[in-house]
Amino acid sequence: MKHLIIAAHPDDEILGCGGTISKLISAGDEVNILILGEGITSRADIDVSEVKEQLRKLHDQSKKVADFLGVSKLYMENFPDNRFDTVALLDITKKIEKIIDETKPETIYTQHGGDLNIDHERTFRATMTAARPMAGCSVKALYAYEVASSTEWAMQKFSPEFKPSRFVDISGYFDKKIEAMKMYEGETREFPHPRSEKALYSQACKWGSSIGFEKAEAFEVIYEKI
Repeated sequence: MKHLIIAAHPDDEILGCGGTISKLISAGDEVNILILGEGITSRADIDVSEVKEQLRKLHDQSKKVADFLGVSKLYMENFPDNRFDTVALLDITKKIEKIIDETKPETIYTQHGGDLNIDHERTFRATMTAARPMAGCSVKALYAYEVASSTEWAMQKFSPEFKPSRFVDISGYFDKKIEAMKMYEGETREFPHPRSEKALYSQACKWGSSIGFEKAEAFEVIYEKI
């Protein structure tokens, strides 16, 4: 089975579904990842003269993570960090359509549309457009994942609210998710930040206990063709 993970920024793919990616690949499935944004230029503490080096370092980390997980192919675009709303939605959509045409995924996992981060919202909208369920489209299921420090920080004030109805048991894959996250140097934070290891552990246990697993990742079902 073929899967496509769509992320606005480097590390969103791990925060949202790192355990699920690991589980799918362990089962012999093909997983490809598309990261749309460059992920760095909006940061106030990045010196302009160091931007190119920081971008190279971050993108190298993404490749290292993909190799560590066994991802078939990593696609990286260069849309401006936290400025997706300055780009025509059609331009983002066409990038996604191109990768869908190339990889022919049966399932897509993408950002949640009600997140605080504007890039996540635009990624969701563009994915919805690119993966619209027309006859002949390879995509049979579309899921939205949460991202720590964006989904919950929206405080359910933006529509749609995150209402998961699909849960993946990652009890045996959580440690690999954390290892992958640590490869994104500087992206993890100290507790009680949502991207701390302790908070991610609590999040996985929360979803797991709500569905009868030790640890789980939660997804909102956008559509499924049964």
